Amino acid sequence: MPRRVTLFAGHYGSGKTNIAVNYALFLKKTHERVVIADLDIVNPYFRTRDSLEDLSAAGIQLISSAFASSNVDLPALPQEMYAVTDDKSAMAVVDIGGDDRGAYALGRYVPALLEEKDYDMLMVINRYRPLTTTAEDTVEVMREIEGACGLAFTGLCNNSNLGDATTAEDVLASAAYAEAVSRLSGLPLRMTTVRSDLLDAVSLKVDGVFPLTLQKKYY
Repeated sequence: MPRRVTLFAGHYGSGKTNIAVNYALFLKKTHERVVIADLDIVNPYFRTRDSLEDLSAAGIQLISSAFASSNVDLPALPQEMYAVTDDKSAMAVVDIGGDDRGAYALGRYVPALLEEKDYDMLMVINRYRPLTTTAEDTVEVMREIEGACGLAFTGLCNNSNLGDATTAEDVLASAAYAEAVSRLSGLPLRMTTVRSDLLDAVSLKVDGVFPLTLQKKYY
């Protein structure tokens, strides 16, 4: 059973925003009220707001900075962000900014999350990103994020991919890397994400596969 609040964090370009959007849509299939919050105040160029049309059509509330999807990068979060911790009737998904700098924004909500004790924070890992090619480097990034926000990760999400060029073999080749990160960090691998068209090929050999529809980017 999913926790009431699920947070996704990871290195820049790990793919956490796309996963957060897909996970919110997944939760909406079985829960009446779902909200998704964009805490990424570091990079304004790839935002959860890019999927506003799809989220609205599904009846999912989006909470994000007024400057999202603009060329203005300001550390401003709306007051509605407190709905994530205060509205216990809603399943909440949170997209946390990349690396430790983006994770600082989560700090103000940590006391409420710890008090409720109903959250999962998943580290999105991607073997094919330059600074997380090894388990050791990935866990180092993970510890930096934890230190910045004051909240411990509870699991891993293997999102190793090469964008549109990703093949099933690329995903399968990352399994040993994900297992190594799990061993080194002591965290369970909660899911392996794949493009929906690769689901059948990967799920035959990997457990816990979660299909993704790639998020559109509007310029």
